[in-house]
Amino acid sequence: MKFFQTLIAFILLAPALAISSTASADDYAYALMSTSQGDIVLELDKTKAPISVANFEMYANDGYYNGTVFHRVISSFMIQGGGFDHHGNYPTTLHQKPGTKSPIKNEWTNGLKNTRGSIAMARTSAPDSATSQFFINVQDNPALDQPRGGAAYAVFGKVIAGMDAVDRIKAVPTTRLQNGMSDVPAQPVMINSVKIVSKAEAYKSLVAAAEARVKALEAEVVAAKAALEEARKTAAANK
Repeated sequence: MKFFQTLIAFILLAPALAISSTASADDYAYALMSTSQGDIVLELDKTKAPISVANFEMYANDGYYNGTVFHRVISSFMIQGGGFDHHGNYPTTLHQKPGTKSPIKNEWTNGLKNTRGSIAMARTSAPDSATSQFFINVQDNPALDQPRGGAAYAVFGKVIAGMDAVDRIKAVPTTRLQNGMSDVPAQPVMINSVKIVSKAEAYKSLVAAAEARVKALEAEVVAAKAALEEARKTAAANK
């Protein structure tokens, strides 16, 4: 069983380890996003998206993201957050959180793509209008890499652990508000906190997520074996 645990954990960790083992420690920053649907660990590309990463780090370090929500969820597209909170009767009290800083330059030509698990800056139709809001792609979205109105959407990092949490968020029921906002989760999906962490801390969380997944898989195997044994007994009793 110990060998099985180690093997599965290695398989779950291998993609992230393979990518980061070739990178300098200064190439990336790391963030731990705690949500009501589980933790998400982000690797942020400081080399290719220095402006976007510094902007995200600023909001995280200021505590701006704490207590905000994922306010727009499209299960076949992306989950968006970082700009709205609520006080009281959700979702009627959902509103844009004050305190955003000046918009940043759009880094859409940095070579990073809007693939599943990537995190990108949300903005208005104006190319250089992004402030605090971001989105995580839940599938490959190549259309977002094509410029419209002068620019595409700037990716600045990716999820390295916690895509199961992202997938839970993308599956929540959504509604349309009277003010015209659509694709709003019917129940709040909270961003409890976003913390900038060291690479060691990020990978500790990554390992913990892999171990949790192993335990979940083991539980599924135990349940499947029990169901198989019950099926065999039923078949034997009905010969």
